[in-house]
Amino acid sequence: MEVPRLDHALNSPTSPCEEVIKNLSLEAIQLCDRDGNKSQDSGIAEMEELPVPHNIKINNITCDSFKISWEMDSKSKDRITHYFIDLNKKENKNSNKFKHKDVPTKLVAKAVPLPMTVRGHWFLSPRTEYTVAVQTASKQVDGDYVVSEWSEIIEFCTADYSKVHLTQLLEKAEVISGRMLKFSVFYRNQHKEYFDYIREHHGNAMQPSIKDNSGSHGSPISGKLEGIFFSCSTEFNTGKPPQDSPYGRYRFEIAAEKLFNPNTNLYFGDFYCMYTAYHYVILVIAPVGSPGDEFCKQRLPQLNSKDNKFLTCTEEDGVLVYHHAQDVILEVIYTDPVDLSLGTVAEITGHQLMSLSTANAKKDPSCKTCNISVGR
Repeated sequence: MEVPRLDHALNSPTSPCEEVIKNLSLEAIQLCDRDGNKSQDSGIAEMEELPVPHNIKINNITCDSFKISWEMDSKSKDRITHYFIDLNKKENKNSNKFKHKDVPTKLVAKAVPLPMTVRGHWFLSPRTEYTVAVQTASKQVDGDYVVSEWSEIIEFCTADYSKVHLTQLLEKAEVISGRMLKFSVFYRNQHKEYFDYIREHHGNAMQPSIKDNSGSHGSPISGKLEGIFFSCSTEFNTGKPPQDSPYGRYRFEIAAEKLFNPNTNLYFGDFYCMYTAYHYVILVIAPVGSPGDEFCKQRLPQLNSKDNKFLTCTEEDGVLVYHHAQDVILEVIYTDPVDLSLGTVAEITGHQLMSLSTANAKKDPSCKTCNISVGR
């Protein structure tokens, strides 16, 4: 049983889940808050004894849905006609006010066997903490409702994007990836102090670190995957890496075959923009069988290293040849340590363009190019 948000469901077109919609009864009413307070003309009658939901259980949580069930005393149970579900983001759990007098914020469903599924990308976002409370109600012949007291408040967190959702992002990214340009090196810009620290404290090897929260809010790699960021974009007129960077004036360059070869797997990680015309694609390169490879295999769509729209490694006359997409900015995460001795570190001649940094950058939720209909 699916419960769409009231104010959207009343005007939404018929969904594929016809069986779900047939079993829903949605009422355009205003509800009392968790303390039992009612607005004027709410259409809810004085409180009468109805079973109060208790022992609420939340399971089967995805990025935009969950199943909910609870227990109720049998007394007056047969009088229940509806369930009222109060769902709030955790940071706003003390605010149960209506956004507008005529627009309810609660979810209303006809009483059906439990558990039931609450689903809706317009009010559920991935990787977000929510609170939920439940009320039972009985619709009277005059249209008023008799309601129970609110249940206890339960907290839960929605899940990350699944592989299905990431595949939808992948397909949207492919549309704008553009033609492929040849390249030969991966590079990583940092401040001089970073490379000095690596030499002194990590035996000359750059270490993977936890990815920040930039990009899609539902990305399963944010705050979880360990890796080292590299770039591979080249200037159209020179075929070489650009001389400007937002991350520092010192650049580590390494031959592409040292990181990306037949002994590595390639995964799609994310697609996003930051209120700009250009878009970013995050890819992950992981040595076969490594911890990073196992992490990605369970969560991310794997790409064919020889044939995809973003980053390829092919063999021509016994030599590995590399290409990257022209019309998106690639951010490549390598999941294992990388020794500085495998490449070179030198100062760039260009500028440090801080405005292009993507560190903890938030995705534009209104962009139709890089968003899918399961939250942001």
